Amino acid sequence: MLGEKLGELQGQVTGQRYLPQVDGQPKTEVTFTTTGTIRGVSVTHSGTYASVIRADGSLYGECPWQGVIMSQDGVVGTWGGAGVGKFTNQQGAVSFRGAIYFKIPSGVLTALNHVACIYEWEVDENGKAVGILWEWK
Repeated sequence: MLGEKLGELQGQVTGQRYLPQVDGQPKTEVTFTTTGTIRGVSVTHSGTYASVIRADGSLYGECPWQGVIMSQDGVVGTWGGAGVGKFTNQQGAVSFRGAIYFKIPSGVLTALNHVACIYEWEVDENGKAVGILWEWK
């Protein structure tokens, strides 16, 4: 069941490169940085994920613990996750849905270590990114 909204992040894709194909399908690596709040705490949230365009045109993406979160008080944690998506227009805008998991060593956000976070991730054709997180109960 979908729980409380944990936060919202906004930012920008800062890099993109094409990787070797997977089973004949294109693979793209995307790096981004966002800022916003999670559980009322100001954070910077960055990561690099790779997505594969599957044969049916859908996308599968994952960030295997290549994400970093930093709270306003300087605590640095990591995150990993995966999701499925689709292109939303011909200019390359994408929409993903999935789950992420946090490893935060100390501070007010350590409660996230015990939560599966469900996300919506939208990136427009200019690389503007918006992420919304919910707790999965």
